Amino acid sequence: MMKTILSAALFALSVPTVANAQKAPAPASDTGNYRERAPSDEVIYFVLPDRFANGDPTNDRGHLKGDRLATGYDPTATGFYHGGDLKGLTGKLDYLQDLGVTAIWFAPIFKNKPVQGPKDDESAGYHGYWVTDFTRPDPHFGTAAEFKTFVDAAHARGMKVYMDIITNHTADVIKYAEGDANGYKYRSKGDYPYSRSGGVSGRPINPGFLGDEDSRPSNFARLVDPAYAYTPVIPRAERTAKVPAWLNDPAYYHNRGDSTFTGESSRFGDFAGLDDLFTEHPRVRQGMIDIYGRWIDEYGIDGFRIDTARHVDPGFWQAFVPAILDRANKRGISNFTLFGEIYRDVPDNGYIAQYTRRDGLPAVLDFAFQAAMRDVLGRGKGTNVLAELFAGDVLYEGGEPAALNLPTFLGNHDMGRLSTLLKADKPDIAQDELLQRVMLGHAMLLTLRGAPVIYYGDEQGFVGDGGDQAAREDMFPSQVASYNDNALIGTSKPAGGPSFGQANPLFLLIAELARVRRENPALTSGLQIIRHYEQGPGIFAVTRTDSASGQSILLVFNTAADPHRANVAIDYTTRGLTALAGECPASVRAPGSVAVALPAFGYAVCRLEEAAQ
Repeated sequence: MMKTILSAALFALSVPTVANAQKAPAPASDTGNYRERAPSDEVIYFVLPDRFANGDPTNDRGHLKGDRLATGYDPTATGFYHGGDLKGLTGKLDYLQDLGVTAIWFAPIFKNKPVQGPKDDESAGYHGYWVTDFTRPDPHFGTAAEFKTFVDAAHARGMKVYMDIITNHTADVIKYAEGDANGYKYRSKGDYPYSRSGGVSGRPINPGFLGDEDSRPSNFARLVDPAYAYTPVIPRAERTAKVPAWLNDPAYYHNRGDSTFTGESSRFGDFAGLDDLFTEHPRVRQGMIDIYGRWIDEYGIDGFRIDTARHVDPGFWQAFVPAILDRANKRGISNFTLFGEIYRDVPDNGYIAQYTRRDGLPAVLDFAFQAAMRDVLGRGKGTNVLAELFAGDVLYEGGEPAALNLPTFLGNHDMGRLSTLLKADKPDIAQDELLQRVMLGHAMLLTLRGAPVIYYGDEQGFVGDGGDQAAREDMFPSQVASYNDNALIGTSKPAGGPSFGQANPLFLLIAELARVRRENPALTSGLQIIRHYEQGPGIFAVTRTDSASGQSILLVFNTAADPHRANVAIDYTTRGLTALAGECPASVRAPGSVAVALPAFGYAVCRLEEAAQ
């Protein structure tokens, strides 16, 4: 039965080169000029090191003693360390290269607070976002020397390395004297100004301080008492827990209580209880520049993905971004990549574009693309959703050329995998149709504008149970029951790993289209022109043209569960089409128009020729 399903899926997608492949195509060697590649040239692989490969079992407990609440290690629980590390990631670089990956983005590897959370609901920092020491890798992942080995090994293969960084918060260390077992309600600037302790009627403090909108050092020198909203208290055992040492001073945090993720609290509140840095403070700004500049200086990092970027004030980014780009240039790193996480679950690129204009972020993760893809692949929306999305590319700072560099993705470690989201949208979907829709999604991801991000495990057909911890399965043999009972797509192999084979049709599809991208500049640097869309599921078509080479490519996709045809507008000089993937018409129907016919969930990648073939 599974063999029949896979054959049908591959036939329906009309990718004979993938269907007939026995092994993923080997990538071309690009070790000499990898730093010359633009961000749009990359195929990015996002991975949680703890869940990928365990190269050194001796560091599974981070060299800590005790039970899981002391070490953070419990390979049977979704919220604890499982053993993956830097040595394991280094050992799988050949696998990633075979997949066509050119840049590796990994969840933070800085030293974390091993375990935190309320009693009986604790979890571990396996994901990397609860940092205590920003200057070295967490012992669960390995040593500084092993990190250098990983970076050097990736660079030797022409692969870039993107670090996931945090500037919004640190681990939860600061407590408040005004204790509350249910958390700390956010206290606003209006009710609790910096000029009073405990509210507008409280004791005067911080005389002369002009507020957080004035980031001059002379102004912040007057902010000497951090107890304007809550009274921060650091437990004795953790008074020197953070590195660099300046991070242990509560004056460098907002101390206003828990964020509700709306209004003022979105920027000034504690993100899920984490200590929210006072990013308006010039000491915090320079401190973060120094921290992350050092990682560039010492390891030659190629880019940063910036966690929780929308929760940080614009002035911070206006200082941080140029300083980091200057640091990279001095290190000889051209095309250093910076992209911020602006979490959003609707296809509204106007919202995320504001962070490229006002805040000065060079790029943002394309959450609008992800939401649009879910709409057309899982929610029955028309392909006009995609047309509206791409028409909005003019909103980004730099317009449509800048939008080429946006990292695009289908799912991630927070919201879940595309396969999981589609199952949520279509609870009765059959496995073969789920595979077809996920394959179509990856075909669109790898050919439409942007720098595609593959979420680890998607190439192996992972289908999780949800978002967050449920979407962070192990690639190595897993001991988590809720991971091992999942039904994978594209294979009859049971979940539970190891999952590093190259036979899954998703692996083959990604590897093949990564090769097609690499060999055709229109698919990396070509601007898009929307050629056809529909108000319901069906045909979506664009052309992409590379100005340097003059190459033009027609991309056609069918999001419907039945065959569709359309006459698609193209350039009037086109006389023939060459198939790069899928099946393309051999000739134009009339100057300026080509007739396309696609099966259910089919696609075609066609190079446009000015002379008849």
